Amino acid sequence: MGRSAMSEMTTFRWSFDQDIEHFAAAGYSAVGVWRQKLSDYGEEKGVELIAEHGLEVSSLCWAGGFTGSEGWSHEEAISDARQAIELAAAARAHCLVVHSGARGLHTQNHVRRLLHQAIDALLPVAESLHVTLALEPMHPAAGAKWTFLNDLDDALHFSEFYRSKYLRLVLDCYDWGRAEVIHDRLAQLVPQLALVQLADGKDAPCGDRNRCPLGTGTVPLARLVPQLIEAGYAGPFEVELLGEEIESSDYKQLLKDSLRQLNGWMHSKSRKTVPSRAGAERLGAE
Repeated sequence: MGRSAMSEMTTFRWSFDQDIEHFAAAGYSAVGVWRQKLSDYGEEKGVELIAEHGLEVSSLCWAGGFTGSEGWSHEEAISDARQAIELAAAARAHCLVVHSGARGLHTQNHVRRLLHQAIDALLPVAESLHVTLALEPMHPAAGAKWTFLNDLDDALHFSEFYRSKYLRLVLDCYDWGRAEVIHDRLAQLVPQLALVQLADGKDAPCGDRNRCPLGTGTVPLARLVPQLIEAGYAGPFEVELLGEEIESSDYKQLLKDSLRQLNGWMHSKSRKTVPSRAGAERLGAE
């Protein structure tokens, strides 16, 4: 799997074919595919276009909403996720990003049951098609409307429960990269990671998810990326930038600058030794 990936979320104004053309020209090895853009372009010809440009698919985003927060019934969300798994298999995607859905007015026990029921139904399908389901936990201040998995420990324990290599996690550095304890927990976290998303931000995570170009914010990516590699993470690093500053930026320059930063971090050495799993502390939201 190629390590340098760009998400189509970043280039919101571009169409699917523009994304593929410019990502490949900029030197990325993979694309994080946004289902809406792919659907608008045409799924079958979109998959062919990706292959023609020599790109891999780092992720397909997204499926889920099993708690009803997206306006779907539980069964409708599961049916949509099955279709997404089949599309991920056709695109040979490294993973399918999964959002549980918000807690809403449900109890915590109820939303967990809904997610377990969904994974119980979907994981056999994913395993048969060799598609990795990647649950994405989000910081509660930034992602509560998308998922009730707002604590890394909780998400980690949920994924470990199934003991399947086809159920893993997404680590979004915008949400979790500032948490100091994460640097002491990578030995435990890395084996469960399907995808690392890279983003920077000048302020702590918030509802607007206003991100900024890599290296211009306060997320310690120059430290975290080498540590992830030293801890054994071998998957793609997918740049996912959202917000007002990104939407108004020069996309071509943003692609160039992001890849330069990423390549520099991937080839630098960690400033801190990653400790053993035994030395881990709680990975809650801070």
